[in-house]
Amino acid sequence: MGGEQSLALPPGKGPHCVGCVDVMVGHTQQGLFLRLFYPCEPREGAERPRWIPRYEYCRGLADFTGHSRRWGAPLLHVAFGSFRVPVSWKAPFKPRSGGYPLVIFSHGLGAFRTLYSSICMELASRGFVVAALEHRDRSASVTYFCTAGSGQEQWIHHQRVPPGQKEFYFRNMQVHQRANECVRALRLFQAIRGGQPVPNVLHPDFDLSVLKDGVDLAKVAVMGHSFGGVTAVLALVKEPSFRCAVALDAWMFPLENTLYPEVPRPVLFINAEKFQTPESIAKMKRLSSRNSQTRIITVLGSVHHSQTDFAFLTGKLVKRIFSMGGTLDPHKGLDITSRAALAFLQRHLDLREDFDRWDHLLDGIGDSVVPEAPPCLSNL
Repeated sequence: MGGEQSLALPPGKGPHCVGCVDVMVGHTQQGLFLRLFYPCEPREGAERPRWIPRYEYCRGLADFTGHSRRWGAPLLHVAFGSFRVPVSWKAPFKPRSGGYPLVIFSHGLGAFRTLYSSICMELASRGFVVAALEHRDRSASVTYFCTAGSGQEQWIHHQRVPPGQKEFYFRNMQVHQRANECVRALRLFQAIRGGQPVPNVLHPDFDLSVLKDGVDLAKVAVMGHSFGGVTAVLALVKEPSFRCAVALDAWMFPLENTLYPEVPRPVLFINAEKFQTPESIAKMKRLSSRNSQTRIITVLGSVHHSQTDFAFLTGKLVKRIFSMGGTLDPHKGLDITSRAALAFLQRHLDLREDFDRWDHLLDGIGDSVVPEAPPCLSNL
């Protein structure tokens, strides 16, 4: 049941080695916390970071899934606590003339910055800088910041919908905070580009100024899963510098109807076969009817968690705790998701790559992928 035996995240398939570092900016809840994935110089014997970065995240996952901390957290720690992500921790940034395109990634409800390492690694290996946020709107299973002076950790725990409050209003408030955090993440890179000193609270030995000429801020996209998918859509409304969005099995419920006409950029919706509702698909189609470049595809044999790292977990323990398990091989699912995203990003960020060889996926053409809604919702 040990982590190394039950979980294996695939390394990126692209030509670049992938480096990784955690970035925390500011000493209040209004700061930023993200995990940065980036093309790096090869380095022998590099440290690999833990997938579950702290024991407190096991407690947070146990709380979020409604299981006792007393047995749930230790069980999660035993199962996954020793697993390490196949990247080079704090490896030297690999410079490139003109810089790399940037993707801001937003996690789903109850997740945190490391649970989408597989898709983030794949994008970084293909020549992207990826900033995987850890949101502080209390939608993460848990997160924290470090106070000024003493550096004391202040933990922010997941909050369920308060009794007596309608879920839409609570989630709508959260999605706006999340989208604002995506914009602030872009502002962080703009500040670095402008030569402003940006101290990294967690790892001051990793000089963020190495990114000054390493990111092409004319080629920026936003991406996310579930709650993060709708966050990405809203971020397009808030920030014109985001040129497109990729929404993985987006949970459209929290977004108010009045904002749909204001989404100015194309969105790629990559849905699982089992999760979406007719109401959610109808909202996606509202966007596709207004923008001919917006695409909706469905990956057959996949479930909601297929687009997270949990797709690569095996055993009855994980299926019991997280109620997941699709019929599609997770490696094939990751290939479809990442390749469709890469083709879409090349098209709308004007990249000079060969990702257009996967353009057919954007039309729902290929094995295990169909256009528009899942077959069970195809009459919409």
